[in-house]
Amino acid sequence: MLIGFAVPGSGAWATPANQVTVAQRAEELGYRSLWTLQRVLNPAGSADRTYRGVPDPFVTLAFLAGHTARARLGVAIANLPFYAPPVLAKQAATLDRISGGRLDLGLGLGWMREEFAAAGAPMARRGARAEECLAVLRGLWSGAATEFHGEFYDVPPVVMEPPPVQSPLPVLLGGAAEPALRRAGRLADGWVSSSRADLAVIGRSIGIVREAAEEAGRDAGALRFVCRGAVRLRPAGRAGRRPLTGSYEEIAADLEALAAQGVTEAFVDLNFDPEVTGPDADPGASLDRALEALEVFAPRG
Repeated sequence: MLIGFAVPGSGAWATPANQVTVAQRAEELGYRSLWTLQRVLNPAGSADRTYRGVPDPFVTLAFLAGHTARARLGVAIANLPFYAPPVLAKQAATLDRISGGRLDLGLGLGWMREEFAAAGAPMARRGARAEECLAVLRGLWSGAATEFHGEFYDVPPVVMEPPPVQSPLPVLLGGAAEPALRRAGRLADGWVSSSRADLAVIGRSIGIVREAAEEAGRDAGALRFVCRGAVRLRPAGRAGRRPLTGSYEEIAADLEALAAQGVTEAFVDLNFDPEVTGPDADPGASLDRALEALEVFAPRG
């Protein structure tokens, strides 16, 4: 199983300087990939601090592309309904070129009603819209003349230049409901789990994605299964411990269990730990924790 690491992406520690520090150290230690997340805005007055202070993922990854050379750059995930397909296609292609062909594009449907309302995006029939959007994106990324006429999008004959370096550009789909999992199997290069996924049974979701791929005549063995590892470092031996919450030794064992369930890549993500990103967290201490975790979970060999 390949190992990646999420750069500071939420809360007071998510500064450009800290992002570069984590990204460069991760690359030095041999991590496969660096990851970001997306949150455009939050409802006012909400007590939930999970997604506060989140920078734009594409700008962040473009910035980090200039400070790294080898690690892949992933977003998990950007919400398709917030973008016109040609605009997203251009942003992704440009980022892939800036990074020398290192982009892993994670896409999803979104879930926060306030965010949809503010973005002027409809929540209805998000899945059907996503399927059309993917078709438009891939046509535009081809570098050849393309057009699309669907229920939601109508694109006249156009050419988008320059195309991405990678052909095809890897697209990972998120989602936990069965239709979303099957969509990933039918249409995407892989699936990426959310921070709220039940990692004890993630193999069930992987199985649904693989089944859908096989039913569509695709090679399920070629798919990638990426787990967002929402790590929370805590004292060992806690009763009712959830996967990836506990001591370094317990979390290392959990990562091995993920590989046994079919996960092909996991990235350690501290951005969902209130001790790291909460309003009372000390940004310096958060960075120190990340640097320590980088050493402990560094890929072997």
